Amino acid sequence: MGRKGGAGLENKIRELRARHRLTQADLAKRVDVSRQTIIAIENGNYNPSIVLAFRIADILQEPVNEVFWLNGNQDSNSNGEGT
Repeated sequence: MGRKGGAGLENKIRELRARHRLTQADLAKRVDVSRQTIIAIENGNYNPSIVLAFRIADILQEPVNEVFWLNGNQDSNSNGEGT
């Protein structure tokens, strides 16, 4: 899930985008950022602001903590994937 080492955010944007049939460009347009920003977030190369994280979660119709979680803190996340 785009972990580059150290503390940071993990996410499942790619999976949720696919579920909603959204491209990176679609999501970027809906949250008013560039496609490159979505790519960087999905790959774990950029941590979004809290406002952007909430916008993304809203578009993907999930609570923010189901879309993003801190590395190693997925126990509080109920998506069932291992870290």
